[in-house]
Amino acid sequence: MAALQDRLSVLALYQRLHRLPGGKRLFTGIFQRIAPYFRTIPVRVDTVDVGEVVVSMRDTRRVRNHLGTVHAIALCNLAELAMGVAAEATLPKTHRWIPKGMTVQYLAKARGTMHATAILSLPEPLPDGDTLHVDIAVRDDRGEMVFHADIAIWVTRRSS
Repeated sequence: MAALQDRLSVLALYQRLHRLPGGKRLFTGIFQRIAPYFRTIPVRVDTVDVGEVVVSMRDTRRVRNHLGTVHAIALCNLAELAMGVAAEATLPKTHRWIPKGMTVQYLAKARGTMHATAILSLPEPLPDGDTLHVDIAVRDDRGEMVFHADIAIWVTRRSS
């Protein structure tokens, strides 16, 4: 993400693209090109704001398990993508982040389109060399929470 961030922040890019026809898909594709692993799940970044990101994932055969529900690891990937966009959109350019750990809870059978909301609150002052937590709630189309993740990220000041 550093190369993109030098040219244009994730938040600014989203704000430029999301109103265009197909802009959310284009933004998602750019993010997936920079972080290609996230091409493994059928996602779309729906909203990006400082401190909050919403991402959705379609329920397709490739993300289902043997029981016909959305696979646990697909939900983890969805949560990590939401966290990454939230971290990029929220942290100032003076800081960088890296995932440190993830705690998850599988709360209900995941069927249908999944909607992940990632929340990242920054403390004042922003730490250098400290852990922040990103809270991710994943809900189905009915609004039922099916999955929860807490992703710890290590935040440090960028060297000049």
